[in-house]
Amino acid sequence: MSAIKNIKPLGFTWETQDPFLFCAHHQDEYPKGEDNLGPAPELLRGRQIGQDFEIQEGWRMYHGQSIPGFPSHPHRGFETITIVTKGLVDHADSLGAAGRFGNGDVQWMTAGKGVQHSEMFPLLNQEKDNPFELFQIWLNLPKESKYVDAHYSMIWSEDLPILKETDENGNKVTVTVIAGPLKDINPPEPTPNSWAANPDNHVAVWTIKLEKDGRWEIPAAASGITRGLYFYQGDQLIVDGETVPAAHSIDLNGDAAITIEAQGDDAYMVLLQGRPINEPVAKYGPFVMNTQREIMETVNEYQKTQFGGWPWPRPDQVHDRNKGRFAQYADGSVEER
Repeated sequence: MSAIKNIKPLGFTWETQDPFLFCAHHQDEYPKGEDNLGPAPELLRGRQIGQDFEIQEGWRMYHGQSIPGFPSHPHRGFETITIVTKGLVDHADSLGAAGRFGNGDVQWMTAGKGVQHSEMFPLLNQEKDNPFELFQIWLNLPKESKYVDAHYSMIWSEDLPILKETDENGNKVTVTVIAGPLKDINPPEPTPNSWAANPDNHVAVWTIKLEKDGRWEIPAAASGITRGLYFYQGDQLIVDGETVPAAHSIDLNGDAAITIEAQGDDAYMVLLQGRPINEPVAKYGPFVMNTQREIMETVNEYQKTQFGGWPWPRPDQVHDRNKGRFAQYADGSVEER
């Protein structure tokens, strides 16, 4: 029997399997930045500012007015895993936490009972372009964890374990292990209330680069585990003997080892796996609960409390141009890189 369950094309947001909700892939070739950390004002003409999701000249402003990104907005009931491979993100939230991270860093945020945050993409380079790539994965929380305290942690690129192997022909595979053990590699601990915190849930998040003509075997996980391989860049991938073009996802059986081979070009992939939560999912924009009644209660609560309000001077909060990578947590502690 084939280890492949389904193959489908990728959209702007990738359809994922329980326990994941979706993955958004942002890839923008931003121009040089101005003093305000955004593009030159004349480059904004003709864009639908505030709702700019259509690629023009290779980039988008998203919900940003003068700086690209996502000004303050709420979340409840799930987690975000934000992988930034190129460029930087400025974070601020309603707990008073903040940060600047990117170029390989990962932020893991548990929204829990509710948080507001902003995610802005400052264009720090004024003398050259600002290429940017980000993957944001939404991981659901079970009912028992929907109302835990909001929390965020950083996994700095220097601390991310990487598996490097070479096949019999000398072709290399590089796997960055963000969550879930891989062979003898164990990544940093996920946030404490995450579905990924229990090893019995077999949650894994890996990014994979397989060199052209390279072969690699994805180890088996366990029975009942969902596993998706998201082939977002390359030419062709041979998966369990079947040819798959780029910009497609492949749903796999979790209890089978899978051989993959890159053809025509290097292949870039994201692997997401985990034990399904198997609970009802009710979604309304940035809120993910179990029932529509809980969604209504969430909307009402947010309208009344704003999940603690917004302690920053602007909704699209950015940090000083000269500030390096850092994380300021709600308890006042600070990490700098």
